[in-house]
Amino acid sequence: MTKDELRVLLEDVRHGRLEVDAALDRLKTLPYEDLGFAKVDHHRALRKGFPEVVFCQGKTTDQVVEIVQRLCGNNRTVLATRAAREVYEAVRAVFSDAVYSELARTIVVYRGERPQPKGNVLVMSAGTADLPVAEEAVVTAEVMGNHVRRCYDVGVAGIHRLLDKLDLIQWAHVIIVVAGMEGALASVVAGLAEQPVIAVPTSVGYGANFHGLAALLTMLNSCASGIGVVNIDNGFGAAALASAITRMIVGPE
Repeated sequence: MTKDELRVLLEDVRHGRLEVDAALDRLKTLPYEDLGFAKVDHHRALRKGFPEVVFCQGKTTDQVVEIVQRLCGNNRTVLATRAAREVYEAVRAVFSDAVYSELARTIVVYRGERPQPKGNVLVMSAGTADLPVAEEAVVTAEVMGNHVRRCYDVGVAGIHRLLDKLDLIQWAHVIIVVAGMEGALASVVAGLAEQPVIAVPTSVGYGANFHGLAALLTMLNSCASGIGVVNIDNGFGAAALASAITRMIVGPE
């Protein structure tokens, strides 16, 4: 869409010739920004409810910094995942208010008022070794506008620890369950909860865990209903799905 076309679109809205929703539908297809090494989708927030997220792994530090800079020009909140500390330091040199989570390996830059949380997301982990993935889910769910609570180290090896947390399960709109080893926690939680359960297998476990494949298959083969499963170690993907669900329940920001 050219500047002249955009000007005409805005005039049509201003004079009542075009409904606002129809105009937004057209804006959703606006071009991306081509940086040569990346094509930055500035209008993903219109389509998906949250801006494009930067996956840092495999990118150079300079590439991450430039993408973050371009995204910050058009969005109130920018999230980067799988970020090493040296990448964060480079981003912070440009945006001094950038926030880094060492455990989650996430960078968050707020360029305006933070979103008011609405949905309730509970993040549960089977063990302490699963916390990097669980914390990635926590940070993502928070920046996408949710109240988030944690319930960690409640794996089935000591199931009484889980049964003491039924009040938290009842509080949530959506539950994210992060588990490695055999991944049984998701089935148990889904058997107790009426809410949607998003299961995240982690690569934590001994040899026959096959770097998370055993947990993934357990979750996919669960006999409990209401479970959706994301990829191994994908805390971000689980939180993005949870946020899409909570927006349908409580409405957008």
